[in-house]
Amino acid sequence: MANKVLLSKKKVNVILSRLCHQLIESHGDFSNTVLIGLQPRGTILLDRLIILLEKEGIESVKSGRLDTTFFRDDFRRSKKLLNAKSTEITETLEGKDVVLIDDVLYTGRTIRAALTAIDSYGRPNLIELLILVDRRFSRHLPIQPDYLGAQIDALQGDKVKVVWSEKLSDIIVYLEKHNE
Repeated sequence: MANKVLLSKKKVNVILSRLCHQLIESHGDFSNTVLIGLQPRGTILLDRLIILLEKEGIESVKSGRLDTTFFRDDFRRSKKLLNAKSTEITETLEGKDVVLIDDVLYTGRTIRAALTAIDSYGRPNLIELLILVDRRFSRHLPIQPDYLGAQIDALQGDKVKVVWSEKLSDIIVYLEKHNE
């Protein structure tokens, strides 16, 4: 399989900085905002954004981690053993502004599942979606991000992969082409 780099480390860092500043413009001091990373890779993006927000002087950002495995409409169809991650939301979301965070938006099913799961923690005032990479033309549900890093056009069967590193500046996005 041939891999093609879609977003270099430098480009991803520019995107993360832009997303951070867009969040600050929309949410001010974050006193009524909770950032929720979707397990597993959305939580890595969440951690990166919190580091950047703290560098911009935003202190004590409320955050959580949400696993949507058993809220998905297709979880019973999988023949493989499901590996659910932990959900860590320590406060009610009642009346809060919630920003769901994930790395790649593909069909929209994970986001739909997250919206269902969020109900268990109260009724938010507002729910927004932050996505690093949007795979256009592949949506099964009418879901669009409020904050978007980049849009990628990929053929059916191709995989958009975000490779995370322990080092903040070492993130790369590539396209894994399927065999024809």
